[in-house]
Parts: sequence; C-alpha cells; structure tokens
Amino acid sequence: MDAFFVSVEELFDSTLKGKPVVVGGRPDARGVVSAASYAARKFGVHSAMPLRTAAKLCPQAIFLDGHPERYREYSERVYEVLHRFSPLVEMASIDEAYLDMTGTARLHGPPLEAAHRLHARMKADTQLNCSIGIASSRLVAKICSDQAKPNGVLWVIPGCEAAFLAPLDVRKVPGVGKVTDERLHALGIRKVGDLARLEEDFLERRFGKWGLALAGKSRGLDAGGWFDTGIGEDTGPKSISHEHTFSEDTAVVAQLEATLARLCEKVGRRLREHGLRARTVQLKLRYRDFTTITRAETLERPTDLDIELFEEARALFRRNWKAGAQVRLLGVHASGWSQEAAQMDLIDDGRHQRWQQATAAADKLRDRYGESAVSLAASLRGQFRERIHENPVGLPGKSEKKP
Repeated sequence: MDAFFVSVEELFDSTLKGKPVVVGGRPDARGVVSAASYAARKFGVHSAMPLRTAAKLCPQAIFLDGHPERYREYSERVYEVLHRFSPLVEMASIDEAYLDMTGTARLHGPPLEAAHRLHARMKADTQLNCSIGIASSRLVAKICSDQAKPNGVLWVIPGCEAAFLAPLDVRKVPGVGKVTDERLHALGIRKVGDLARLEEDFLERRFGKWGLALAGKSRGLDAGGWFDTGIGEDTGPKSISHEHTFSEDTAVVAQLEATLARLCEKVGRRLREHGLRARTVQLKLRYRDFTTITRAETLERPTDLDIELFEEARALFRRNWKAGAQVRLLGVHASGWSQEAAQMDLIDDGRHQRWQQATAAADKLRDRYGESAVSLAASLRGQFRERIHENPVGLPGKSEKKP
C-alpha cells in the first residue's frame, strides 16, 4: 500500500492531500516517523527517522499521532480484496502482503492482467492506492513493488531476475540493513550485481549462513530471512515484545510500574491472539544516559495472562532498577512458547482460572470497542498512546484468536 497510514488519514481529512504529512507523533516528541507522505519525502523525511530530525528537514509538515484502529480497519479491507484474488495470502505487515497466484489464470487472466485487475479493485473497494510487483519469487516481487511506487505495477518476466537486480543498490535486498551494507561496501560490493559475482564459499566464510542466503537473494531466489516458509503458511512469531519511550525521563515508581502493566497488557493480548503461552519474561530498562539492561526470568507455568506477566515483570523491575535513577525506556519481552494446556494450580485457589475468565471478557470488549476499552487497574496511570508499528494486534490473516 502507498504511504498507507497517511493515505488513511487523508480519507478522514481531505485537506491533508498533497501536503507534507508525518505520522508518528509531535515534532518535538521522542520517537520515530511511522509514515510520511510523498510530499514530505521530497524533503528527505522517511520512516524510522527521529521525529525531531523530520521536523528540522521539513518544519512545515503536519505531524499526526495517528489512529491505529483506523489502520487495522483498513488493513482488514485490504486483506478482503486480496483474498478474493487468491486463497494464499501472506500479510507481511499491516500494509504489505504476498499473493501466490498459481492456478488463477483462468479466473483473473495472465500475470499483468491480473495485477491491473487487483490494482483497480483495491482502489474501488478501499479508496487507497497500492503498488504491485510481479515475479517468480517473493524477494523479486517485493523489490518490484518498491520500484513501482507510487501507484504502479512492475513485472519481471521469469528468467530476467538477475538482470533486473544487478544495477540496484545492495540495500534494496530485503534483510540488508545498515551494518551488513557497511560490511559489503568494505568489500567493494555496492550493487546486487557485485554480490552475484562472488562465490558462495567466500560469502559463507565472511557472513556464515547469512552469506549463503545473500548469494541466493542476489540471483532473485527466496533464500533465508523472511522467505523460509510458503505463502500463507503462518509459523507464528518467535517472540512478542512491546516497549515505551517516555516523553520525559522519570523516576516516579508509580508511573514506571503502571507503564509496565500497560506493556504487559499489550504483550498478553498478542500472545492470546496467536494462541501462545510464554515461559520466559524479559524486562528491558534504559536509563537517562542510555545505559540499557535486560533481565529475564523463566516462569514455573507458561502464561498468556496480563496480570501474571505483569507480576513477573514488576518483580524483575524491583530487583534491578537503581532506586531514584531516571528511566528513559521500558520494555517487556515474552518468548519460549509452550504448547502445554494451562494446568489448574490448587495452591492458588482458582485465581488463575478467574483471571482467565476476566481476561477473556476483557478481550471481547477490546474486540468491540478498541484496545483501550478496558485495562488492568495497575496500568491506569501508565496509559500512553499506542505507537504505530508494523505488527499490531489484529493483523488480518494471522492466527485466529483461540478460546
């Protein structure tokens, strides 16, 4: 989807169209840009950029906190359109998806015709623009869609993948971030074609298994990193985490613990969405001077309950926080999935079961009225506006909620 968050905002406020718009928060706030309109991008503003940097580059931009509920709603609409074209749809994020169109030619026509039909249907049903890449692999299709932006369609005919990729910067390869880019540049590798000319053995010695994946990616193959499973095959997350950066550093215990409670609610909600229970809870604590510590604990019983996650996270916090020290960021991370059914603990006198029932009722209210509809009492002082991120609760096409 093209500038998805901004485009959704424009549907609700037509005066934003054509103007430099930044979604993510106030220009003087801590945090990063979640999305920028194409008018703002002309000034160098891009996603993941600090909001304050964006404000310096484009002081005339309109800065918005954003509306996560709206984005989830329109992501559902996008998914519904996609699912009409293929039963195999993989939502890579809230605004990006892969479709396997194998065997749909009789229904939708050959690749280019099918893409244009999808392009038109998306606009008609959602009023939003999208860009479509067509290729024999997800990797090349993803790069094609990026090259086709905004509002375009690009097809790389089978057999032409390597030639298409060769002149592109290596940063265009999914999974190549800043650090890998610098290491590749140090070896004189700047274009994908430079990468493709290297022997696999050399790349493996330099980068390990990731080097072999890079060799495959340079030839247009779905090799490692994001492409290990089939389209529509949901393997679930390896971990779930949420964190919050305070607008102002704080050492107020009540606020810190309330924020922890709110983060645990968000982690617990996503655990239940995926039908997972975590055995390990980890606390992330960053002080004013950016010193960061992480501490983890393995639970006696796996859980997906907000209150149990909070009790463990709070215990970790109390054991590790330097009393009186100003805190910049808190985070809660859950991992170590267990498939065990929750066992009733006779010692807790039915407390766990009562919390399960209460949490299930709370989730129903959240489904109907939004994520802020109901909260733990402990989290009320720690309420903060939901950050706009790529994998929110309710991402369409992911694992269905389980009772």
